[in-house]
Amino acid sequence: MTVGVLRFRLAIYEAFSLKDKRRVVKSLKDRLGGRHNISIAEVDDLDHHRAATIACAMVANDDRFVESALSRIIDEVRADGRASLVDYDIELL
Repeated sequence: MTVGVLRFRLAIYEAFSLKDKRRVVKSLKDRLGGRHNISIAEVDDLDHHRAATIACAMVANDDRFVESALSRIIDEVRADGRASLVDYDIELL
């Protein structure tokens, strides 16, 4: 059994309030969670309106599958025009 954890930080330049930020983050979380069957939550930068740190977790029985799936999520986040990917980290346990 492999547990994969993906943590990424976003810059949301067009957010002028926490409400704007939460709209972008909720949309992203809902879309990624529905498409990829992962657990996802905002874990840091909760009170900063132009930054968000999001973590995803996935469990499977193949290391390569988990790493590939988490890499596809990063590609999808990069393609989203509402937020810029600042940094990310993939950890397999």
